[in-house]
Amino acid sequence: MIARIAPSKLKGEIDAIPSKSMAHRLLICASLSEGITKVRCNGTSEDIEATISCLRAMGSNIIRIGDTYLVPKITKGACDSVKLDCHESGTTLRFMMCIAAGLGLRAHFDGSDRLFERPLEPLIDVLTKHGLVISRDENNRIVQSGKAFMPDYEIEGNISSQYISGLMLMLPLCGGKSVKVTGNFESKPYVTLTAEAMREAGVNVTEDNNTYTVAGKYNLTDTQVEGDWSNAGFFLIADALGCDIKIKGLDINSPQGDRETLSVLKKFGCEISTDSTVSVKADFLNAQTVDVSNIPDAVPILSVLASVSKGETHIVGAKRLRLKESDRLVTVADMINNLGGECEITDDGLIIRGKEKLTGGKVYAQRDHRIAMSASIASVVCDDEVEIIGAEAVNKSYPKFFEDLCALGAQVKQEE
Repeated sequence: MIARIAPSKLKGEIDAIPSKSMAHRLLICASLSEGITKVRCNGTSEDIEATISCLRAMGSNIIRIGDTYLVPKITKGACDSVKLDCHESGTTLRFMMCIAAGLGLRAHFDGSDRLFERPLEPLIDVLTKHGLVISRDENNRIVQSGKAFMPDYEIEGNISSQYISGLMLMLPLCGGKSVKVTGNFESKPYVTLTAEAMREAGVNVTEDNNTYTVAGKYNLTDTQVEGDWSNAGFFLIADALGCDIKIKGLDINSPQGDRETLSVLKKFGCEISTDSTVSVKADFLNAQTVDVSNIPDAVPILSVLASVSKGETHIVGAKRLRLKESDRLVTVADMINNLGGECEITDDGLIIRGKEKLTGGKVYAQRDHRIAMSASIASVVCDDEVEIIGAEAVNKSYPKFFEDLCALGAQVKQEE
């Protein structure tokens, strides 16, 4: 799909969509609890549906009524064979490898080619040391069998927090006790989010010196998926660029890591309002050095902010962005430069030299939802329209993105 977005200022009030990160975790916790759990979630996405599809394949016959998922317990067990299609969701694949290991399933994982090019070896190494047999088929997909054993696990923290979260979610299934994170621990807030979801589900999780100790069984009966700070970031930065948007349904005390976007906006010179809604205002924007090791998903939209901030912004701690849906250091730099900005790639991030305005132009989303949404928001500071090739990428996390954008006054033309 091609989306053409004319320059305009956005105005209005919008509901935050449900947190994709928390939805993954709560749906898994629900499917491992006795009985039927209500998971209230006022929206969905391709990634959330990928996790639901895998849970159904494991025997949890999930149904949706209105804004509520009814989630029964997984019925598949040791030595049962399942095929789990994770589509393009890295979270789904890494979590499900661990859940299948905890249950002792024979699992064949499928999904997009790009998904299986993303790093999996550190997780595979840990699981094979603890009883799993894991290989790749002729199409580079994962084939896994066996059941995890031994109480204690250890994994490095500098590749993906999803490995750590997956192992933590697995522990109650296999008599496991702890996960120790070694080395540089990046994206720790996502692991905190996992611990919070497990505690809500009745599992005791404690943390001491980057070792997570887990005890108890899952017992979740009714839960609400909170609003998503990650996708709200697009509209918060639109506010900072001169729009007038108020976002409802965000928990200011949320453990979501991307809530840190507010602190970054303050550094750039923004004022934040957090009454019944969240909004941002800025009379000026000054370039900053931003360490994004804990908020890597915010880089595409923060780069748009930096592109019209006075001075030279340095984004650091971003090496792992090369391993996302796209090589995000390349696709972000291409986006900014194609729109008339000035961005260059460094060893672990980006340097962005701010201009008063961008020109507009053509952006290739490269199947990356955050590039498509960031380019859309960039239109508010462009002289001419922004044309996004592959705009359907937004469906991965935010299918209603263009609908909500239009509700705020954007002029969007879509064509197949």
